[in-house]
Amino acid sequence: MFDKLTKSDIKKMEEEIEHRKLVVRKEAIEAVKEARAQGDLSENFEYYAAKKHKNQNESRIRYLEKMIKTAQIVDDSSNEDEVGMNNTVVVYFEEDDECETYRIVTTIRGNSLKGMISIDSPLGAALLGKKVGDRVEVKVNDDYSYFVQIREIQNTTDDSQDTIRKF
Repeated sequence: MFDKLTKSDIKKMEEEIEHRKLVVRKEAIEAVKEARAQGDLSENFEYYAAKKHKNQNESRIRYLEKMIKTAQIVDDSSNEDEVGMNNTVVVYFEEDDECETYRIVTTIRGNSLKGMISIDSPLGAALLGKKVGDRVEVKVNDDYSYFVQIREIQNTTDDSQDTIRKF
């Protein structure tokens, strides 16, 4: 399965890789050298801790490189009046008679506890491309679905203020 990432996500990952290769890797290698110089490696906790840190850094670099290599790039732009990537959406749940606010994000940034839902989740996929006032069926599986209504869309970007459209 490919992770869906935006160009911004890829850029952040590339910056982290560069930092880990140029800064963290050098620090980790130096820490291993210093710990090794302390003598008996069989009882040297600092040596094992330094090696573990170095290996974790290398593992993270490989993980990020694989994510970038296998990523499916998704466009984070949308029409002014449609739900798109990085939009914050106020949704009315008909069954519960309640409104909830979610931000639509890529698969790796999804965190339902923080109100960030993935574009691959049933709700996120159903909301993409819809407009304020639309009644949307969210299909969870073959046996269950529910309806929501889009009440508000906030265009949010990291660099600008929110633009809000209300129903």
